[in-house]
Amino acid sequence: MPDVSGPSVTDVLHAAVEAVGGVERPGQVQMAEAVRDALTDERHLLVQAGTGTGKSLGYLVPSLLHGERVVIATATLNLQHQLVQRDIPALKDAARATLDTVPHHAVVKGRGNYACLHRVREGAPDDQGTLVEVPQGTLGAEVVMLREWAEDQADGGHAGDRDSAPAHTDLAWRQVSVNHRECLGATRCAHAADCFAELAREDATRAQVVVTNHAMLAIDAIDGVPMLPEYDAVVVDEAHELAARVTQAATSELSPEMVERVVRRARAHADGIEVDDLADASDALVNALVRTEEGRIDEVSEPLQMALDGVRDAARGCVSALKPTGGGEPDAARQQAQAMAEDIRVVAERMAAHHETEVLWLSDFRGNKQLHIAPIDVSSALREKLFAEKTVVLTSATLTLGGGFDPVAASLGLRPGDDSWTGLDVGSPFDYAKQGMLYVAKHLPPPARDGLGEAQIDEIVALIEAAGGRTLGLFSSRRGAEHAAEQVRERLPDLDIWCQGDAQLPELARRFAETPSTCLFGTLSLWQGVDLPGDTCQLVIIDRIPVPRPDDPLMSARQRLVERRGGNGFMTVAAQHAALLLAQGAGRLIRRSTDKGVVAILDPRIATARYGSFLASSLPPMWRTIDRDTVLAALKRLDAAASD
Repeated sequence: MPDVSGPSVTDVLHAAVEAVGGVERPGQVQMAEAVRDALTDERHLLVQAGTGTGKSLGYLVPSLLHGERVVIATATLNLQHQLVQRDIPALKDAARATLDTVPHHAVVKGRGNYACLHRVREGAPDDQGTLVEVPQGTLGAEVVMLREWAEDQADGGHAGDRDSAPAHTDLAWRQVSVNHRECLGATRCAHAADCFAELAREDATRAQVVVTNHAMLAIDAIDGVPMLPEYDAVVVDEAHELAARVTQAATSELSPEMVERVVRRARAHADGIEVDDLADASDALVNALVRTEEGRIDEVSEPLQMALDGVRDAARGCVSALKPTGGGEPDAARQQAQAMAEDIRVVAERMAAHHETEVLWLSDFRGNKQLHIAPIDVSSALREKLFAEKTVVLTSATLTLGGGFDPVAASLGLRPGDDSWTGLDVGSPFDYAKQGMLYVAKHLPPPARDGLGEAQIDEIVALIEAAGGRTLGLFSSRRGAEHAAEQVRERLPDLDIWCQGDAQLPELARRFAETPSTCLFGTLSLWQGVDLPGDTCQLVIIDRIPVPRPDDPLMSARQRLVERRGGNGFMTVAAQHAALLLAQGAGRLIRRSTDKGVVAILDPRIATARYGSFLASSLPPMWRTIDRDTVLAALKRLDAAASD
């Protein structure tokens, strides 16, 4: 049990809020005290803290004072950057007034996020496995720039992580980095003493607060691969994303192109029949996939089973053939080829086994066929390997669905009604009923399967015209966003209409923020994580309830699993997924206490379907209406006030 003596959470919180120039909120204080109690009592806690609460300091302060190591796991790089660059340094500065010794903090990322000095100095293998010092053309210039940056980082004792690197492409970064399988290892690498990844892991062993991401937490806790130093408790921020991120981290892919790439690499280092066997297995996989329909694979056909078995066995043979021979300097290109073959073996073995707890499916993008496999449900793994082992605090602005914590808790492995966890909603400093209006266009027809109809386009145009632009459009498909953008540009030519894909998202967000009459239309990446406060966003349009497509392999498999267990698959999976996204999307409107505006949902099923009340109760408590004229008048008043 950690020592709870010393300065109080409220004293340090007060000093930290002052240090960042913020305003202390009652909900923030309530949250900090609840997190302190949860860490002390070793009891799981779910905390819903609305936008503007200051939840980062609400959990950082008790984590810093806990006395044992606490891991902070985030879903996005933006939040991780905010914690490391702003919140934690300000908190530590404030804590120095009340603490004799300020605890150390560190950041842990995957090995591929750090430059590899061996690869920087020795070169990267090409497709045939030959070490290439510098690629040709524009890529070569980027690689030279990254190498110079990496050497500067090493000379200056800096972190060497990708976030601090100059602008570059993914392909260029792969020329100066390695994944954990490609790494030679600290005992065999001549550059281990300066290795950025090793130094970061060593630094983490001295830290009391360790910041990482959901994927690293999952690999460490669930897969059992040691990525983090031993820790007492974990705080999961953006916890509404945890199940999806854990699933993503456990999802694997296999394609003939991936196998053929291994064959090309292996030929430079192995001359036995093992490489030929893998090439033959790749051809068999091509033939099997041609005869396999796109989508979820419930029963593996005999040709596909034989092809997967063949890839597995041939890849195992390649792994053996590529083992280092004799002593001397380690061969990085050979080790990378062996690592690639081992990756193929592991995935093929998993797909060949195709356990009932996993879903296998085939995608086909312009003739490029690829198999995917993912766990259907990660709640059991989280319950057994995370919640059973550590004290866990989960926090987000959206943790209650349908008015309670049970749906999200169950999806993460916490049983409803179990006394091992507590849910706490500390509210929001915003007055949603006065600042926001939720409009459901009940008069519109239900959305069509083939996209937006004329009635929806007319409604979008009328709303945007009344708002004078200032609109964030959230669409369920890229096609819907592009069609709406095209129609609004044609009918309202005086407004700037930007659509996701017209430029990089940060650039689009900047344009949207700088010009009030601008509209920004997009899909999933705009539904959450985008912060657009002020007059630039006074209208959020949501085209339809974001229910997963019936042919979505993972979601449909989850629904079927729930139904086999006697539950309601649609409500447990599809409706909860939709409720979470709707809450996140509606949350884009009110980002500070002076913001005002309208969230317009163009799908009448919110008001007419049986599950509509569940969705509506998951949304912020804005003033609600189905009266179109009232909404148009309100938008015109807001536009006039903002234009003055």
